[in-house]
Amino acid sequence: MAVPFLVASPLVNLAVTIQDGAVTKISLHGRATRPPETRLEQQVAQELTEYLAGSRSRFTFPVSPAGTPFEQRCWDALQQIPYGETRTYGEIARAVGTPTGARAVGSANHKNPIPIVIPCHRVVAAGGGLGGYGGGLDLKRRLLALEQAGGDRVLNRE
Repeated sequence: MAVPFLVASPLVNLAVTIQDGAVTKISLHGRATRPPETRLEQQVAQELTEYLAGSRSRFTFPVSPAGTPFEQRCWDALQQIPYGETRTYGEIARAVGTPTGARAVGSANHKNPIPIVIPCHRVVAAGGGLGGYGGGLDLKRRLLALEQAGGDRVLNRE
């Protein structure tokens, strides 16, 4: 079993797990203690640190989230939301071909094993509310603010 490594930042500590050459899990407010060791772990740590500092908008490392076909479709749709923008649960439901499935999208977001990289924080309620977030609403607010403030200063737009 893969042992997670720590990516520490003032915004949030992340415990990252890699298996078979791809990130499979990121735990928000992670409690991992070991530093990144391999080249891939160091790349992942650097990109996540740059993102959390407001200097990266896209990730280049491989991800492999485990989930149902519906969850996979939802997570693919989340990755299409541009940096600094949001979509509603209903918009994502329509995008994945389930127009009445906003609650199911919320459930898929809740099960997202790779938050931040698969940006479930960019999904909000139709009425303008934040909706939920596994890392807590304060972190969701802070991530959205980071992206909205950093749009003009992001260095690594690819």
